[in-house]
Amino acid sequence: MATEEKPEMSFLDHVEELRWHLIRSTLAVFAFGIIAFIMKGFIFNTILFAPKNANFITYRVFCKVSQFFGTDGLCIDDMPFTFQSLAMAEQFSVHIWTSITVGFVLAFPFIIWEVWKFISPGLYEKEKKGARSFIIISSFLFFIGVLFGYYIVTPLSVNFLGNYSISDMVERNIKIGSYIALVRSSILASGLIFELPIIIYFLTKMGLITPNFLKIYRKHALVLVLVLSAIITPPDIISQVIVAIPILILYEVSIYISKAVLKKEHKNQLKNV
Repeated sequence: MATEEKPEMSFLDHVEELRWHLIRSTLAVFAFGIIAFIMKGFIFNTILFAPKNANFITYRVFCKVSQFFGTDGLCIDDMPFTFQSLAMAEQFSVHIWTSITVGFVLAFPFIIWEVWKFISPGLYEKEKKGARSFIIISSFLFFIGVLFGYYIVTPLSVNFLGNYSISDMVERNIKIGSYIALVRSSILASGLIFELPIIIYFLTKMGLITPNFLKIYRKHALVLVLVLSAIITPPDIISQVIVAIPILILYEVSIYISKAVLKKEHKNQLKNV
């Protein structure tokens, strides 16, 4: 018995469908955000303020690497700055926005699931079966990016900017909002950058990008990556190189993904002939 086809949705129907996906995603973010809000001590003292400690794992690893090469250049003994709150509502505002950010990070798999449900009606039946793989891979890449931002980008930025000084007459009293904004942007930017293979996959499926296009503009991509690395890291060469390496690896992986997509589509076309 043939299955009944669903009637084609109008533009307003699509808008209404999108609205409900956004509502459910927002509710998920707020649900996890409430949990993060309640766990204030753990979120701030144990996680966010950890890179301010000279004993943070990243600093210890860098120190051991430095000592392996016979120098103490990457070893640090102290973070010579303190936090301060200058506005009456600053700490509360930081608490709210941090909770929302944590909520977004934790709810990311659910958000990806909602995105998939919105775009799946326009996909083939075989493509719809890849929902689980899409959600798992997207979430995995995002969380790897978040960890990279937290353990690599954030410590490099905090160490450089926290120790940078133009004069001994200037005290290093850092606004709490400024510090949290640095951590937040480093983590979210890294998480989203690591979604590059997924973006390339869909752009290739849509016919907007090909492997040859990615190869031809590889040099341009290198410059773009270095500029992007300079934006999300402190202005020193070592930090930029450390951040640029995984992004370049992701770019090369994206080329192979684009090849695989075109190869699969070519096989499907031959089968249908």
